[in-house]
Amino acid sequence: MSRFLRDRAPPHPDPWSPSAPPEAGKPLPPGEREIRWLDEARKTMERIVLHIDMDAFYASVEQLDHPELRGKPVIVGGSSNRGVVSAASYEARKFGVRSAMPIFQAKKRCPQGNFVPVRMHRYKELSNRVMEILEKYSPIVEQVSIDEAYLDLTGLERLHGSPEQIARRIKEEIRRLTSLSCSVGIAPNKFLAKVASETNKPDGLTIIPSRHAAKVAQSLPVGKIPGVGKKTVDRLEKLKVITLGDLLTRPETVLLKTVGKFAYTLLEFAKGTDDSAVVSHTDAKSISSEETFEENTNDFEVLRKELLVQVEEVGRRLRRNELKGKTVTLKLRRADFVRITRSISFSEPTDSTKAIYGWALGLLEAVDLSEKFRLIGIAVSGFGRTQGAAAQLNLFGGESRRGESWREVEKAMDSITEKFGHEAIKRGSLIKEE
Repeated sequence: MSRFLRDRAPPHPDPWSPSAPPEAGKPLPPGEREIRWLDEARKTMERIVLHIDMDAFYASVEQLDHPELRGKPVIVGGSSNRGVVSAASYEARKFGVRSAMPIFQAKKRCPQGNFVPVRMHRYKELSNRVMEILEKYSPIVEQVSIDEAYLDLTGLERLHGSPEQIARRIKEEIRRLTSLSCSVGIAPNKFLAKVASETNKPDGLTIIPSRHAAKVAQSLPVGKIPGVGKKTVDRLEKLKVITLGDLLTRPETVLLKTVGKFAYTLLEFAKGTDDSAVVSHTDAKSISSEETFEENTNDFEVLRKELLVQVEEVGRRLRRNELKGKTVTLKLRRADFVRITRSISFSEPTDSTKAIYGWALGLLEAVDLSEKFRLIGIAVSGFGRTQGAAAQLNLFGGESRRGESWREVEKAMDSITEKFGHEAIKRGSLIKEE
């Protein structure tokens, strides 16, 4: 595969070749005429997709903010043996520490590691800076997680130069403004762009030109393909399918029987193609929060109080994003790791902590508490935007007016929490007795 992957653009006069661009980072023309022209022009142009992935993002932020941790193994996720690793620095990965690994396993593999808590507010702050940089280079940016995004670069050569030049400017600007590194992959589609960004981490830049797309794709191990898990790999290995190219030598009917309709997607990938579009501003399907207890419990009061804490977090995020949901889902995990979920939907969407907690508490009260639980969480889905939406009014102004009053109280609490922190204001039922 390496002979097809390049860390520089090819010398041929095509969209992948360097050209004389205007000033680096110059904003896109705001005029409607130019934007419409670009949209039309894209339809006949060869696609160019860039995938950017921040390097060990959470751990790198911790090393940035705490210079004494630089060059040392850093494991983000706290020190509790009941937690899981959210991120590991490259120094920690040398010891076999990986994301989603239980903390107690990480401690065994890397006893000299520096275990630090998650600081999501700080990661979001730097993530927002990165996304602001990306939006300078393309009108189509799809953020897929806090630390990665796709950009559609089709037709932008005359504005910003070749794909390679754009990628290098993005990397330089991110390093200058955040002091963090990222890896970038460029290809004719999303699938191969993501593969490319993972090829030379950290701080890599890999380009897969369209003329090499099929050869690169067919050389890839199936276990490296986005969306392919261990079970799928095991099933394909029984057919002696090791690389994507092997798929093309197997009957389609056999593949469908082995992995279902996902076989169609894999066959397209094997040809080096992927028609999925880069979509800007994809809305979240749900907002959720959960907590793992220090000790397993089936004490209703402990579960109830922790549920309220999680509902408050979800309510704040709903109101901050101007979202209302129609479905509340309670999530519990027993001591034996069996997952239990209970959901309820209602006609009018809400972002009220009070209303969500009422529904969630009803779900909790219906759960069998004869066994102990290690985790509780809450999720709200079925979204609609709140901005500019008219609320349905109660004929006599009773419950709706009280609900609106509570919403104003909750918004005031949001403002205090955002300015002074989560400890600045609490509900009376959550204040611990001395």
